[in-house]
Amino acid sequence: MARLFVRLVVPVLGLAALGYPAAAQAPELAMLDGLAKGMWELRFRADNSVQRICLRSGRELLQLRHKQPGCDRFVVEDGANLVTVQYTCRGDGYGRTTVRRESDRLVQIKSQGIKSGAPFSIDAEARHSGSC
Repeated sequence: MARLFVRLVVPVLGLAALGYPAAAQAPELAMLDGLAKGMWELRFRADNSVQRICLRSGRELLQLRHKQPGCDRFVVEDGANLVTVQYTCRGDGYGRTTVRRESDRLVQIKSQGIKSGAPFSIDAEARHSGSC
């Protein structure tokens, strides 16, 4: 019986350890990719100010204070309706952003970090508002 277990079950466990089930997983940050493309209006809760941003992939919401490309990102949480990413922009600071999806046209954003040596904190709602 033990030999049968080793011959049948162990190879299956080995395939799972090699990552074969990963092929069935959704792509990284798929929630952001599913947001409506186009112009979005961000309303910041601290001062009720508004910023407009053109979304091509949804990932533009991750670095609202650090616009430069080439920042290193680490995905902390990657769910169907919630994404958290920590990033570092060498020479300019870092941040941690959480985007919570309410629909493909409405998200809540919380972000904090350091930009050019000064701290920042963002609490905003973003809504799709049309074409870019």
